[in-house]
Amino acid sequence: MAKEVVNKEVVSREEDYSKWYNNLVVKADLAEQSAVRGCMVIKPYGYAIWEKMHEQLDKMFKETGHVNAYFPLFIPKSFLSREAEHVEGFAKECAVVTHHRLKVAPDGKCVVVDPDAKLEEELIVRPTSETIIWSTYKNWIKSWRDLPLLCNQWANVVRWEMRTRLFLRTAEFLWQEGHTAHATAEEAEAEKTQMVNVYAKFAREVMALPVVVGHKSPGERFAGALDTMTIEALMQDGKALQAGTSHFLGQNFAKSFDVTFTNKEGKQDYVWATSWGVSTRLMGALIMAHGDDNGLVLPPALAPIQVVMVPLYKSEEEHNAVLDKMYEVKKALEAKGHSVEIDDRDTLRPGFKFAEWELKGVPVRLAMGPRDLQNGTVEVARRDTLEKISEPLEGLEDRIIGLLEDIQKNIYNKALAFRDASIRKVDTWEQFKEEIEKGGFLLCHWDGTAETEAKIQEETKATIRCIPVDSALCFEEGKCIYTGKPSHQRVLFARSY
Repeated sequence: MAKEVVNKEVVSREEDYSKWYNNLVVKADLAEQSAVRGCMVIKPYGYAIWEKMHEQLDKMFKETGHVNAYFPLFIPKSFLSREAEHVEGFAKECAVVTHHRLKVAPDGKCVVVDPDAKLEEELIVRPTSETIIWSTYKNWIKSWRDLPLLCNQWANVVRWEMRTRLFLRTAEFLWQEGHTAHATAEEAEAEKTQMVNVYAKFAREVMALPVVVGHKSPGERFAGALDTMTIEALMQDGKALQAGTSHFLGQNFAKSFDVTFTNKEGKQDYVWATSWGVSTRLMGALIMAHGDDNGLVLPPALAPIQVVMVPLYKSEEEHNAVLDKMYEVKKALEAKGHSVEIDDRDTLRPGFKFAEWELKGVPVRLAMGPRDLQNGTVEVARRDTLEKISEPLEGLEDRIIGLLEDIQKNIYNKALAFRDASIRKVDTWEQFKEEIEKGGFLLCHWDGTAETEAKIQEETKATIRCIPVDSALCFEEGKCIYTGKPSHQRVLFARSY
């Protein structure tokens, strides 16, 4: 394996993990701060990765019978008042529109709000869409034949965060939100479970991100939900990141907006609801789970450019000969479905190009010069291990398929090994306080009370990330680490983003 040479454009993770992350987001051309405080500009390279996520998830949603729709950005304030528990969860983050017109001030030098243009009812800029969607579903649902109603929306939302961080927490961000209606509680609960498993499959197979699936504790549930399921990922600094959630909403929103249907027995009943979503926070997860001191490490399934080709030459004649061969290879690779770019910029030396593409996380780099042409070979560098080998040009496109598959698996296995090595069983309070400082996931017994959960968070800043559903390590009798009371299952604690 080639020796890792740290990219000097990026601060190392060991030196300052937070600065490394912020540095990498900007240096790799993913995003930057905007003129609006707390909001970000997603740059073309960063948006191309989000588009890949969008494309893959959208396909998975449609395969499970969901369709896309779009609902208004603005929500009447009275709608939020109908579901008290729900609005309480978002009240401090809501942006409110009070007027609909500006005018030029009398001095002609500035623009002011027109006091005569006050709205009759104030509008909330969408923090989430349950209320506006359920007010609409009332008009769409009349009979059991209208169910299930399986809608998804790709949109932006606004949550007025005071402390922001690119991709992880911004005042405005992009996401998808599914909102479904069902005839029975059992159907809605099955939908909730199905969609959290769709997220888990996407995370594992596309993002190369090992996640733990589980239920949120009552104290960590989505506002207004009866049950929330989550996928939890572990970042390289030992902190957890909630990567996606799926909620069983019961009949709360149906009752708030009077959404009823005639069932098969001819009786009126309230429908049962779910909602589920992931956001551009996934971009933050991708960076922090896989990146290294040279920059991004992108799984091939999400890389906007899977293969970059850098020509090496001294003369114009050599340049033309190498480029001719590169375009031939590019055409063959693209025919196999790969995204390929030839970096023929004459303003940068090859070494600078190599560093830039490493920074941007391109999975495979091909370098070719006159000697390679003569020998019928090409230098192949893989981003995940930084290994470089010389490969025959003949049959290269077929071997690249296998190489990209191997890189995808290797990135996942590396993250999985790190996560598994960072999961520890803890049985005493003293041990918990010591181990939580080291980061990672702690499997602990908890007595199931909100009081104990709150005290643990207050004293250590650790929260219950989830009550796992797929770990044999969890299902055993024990005693709560904090109170000593009986517990039937371990839960997953961590500090988080």
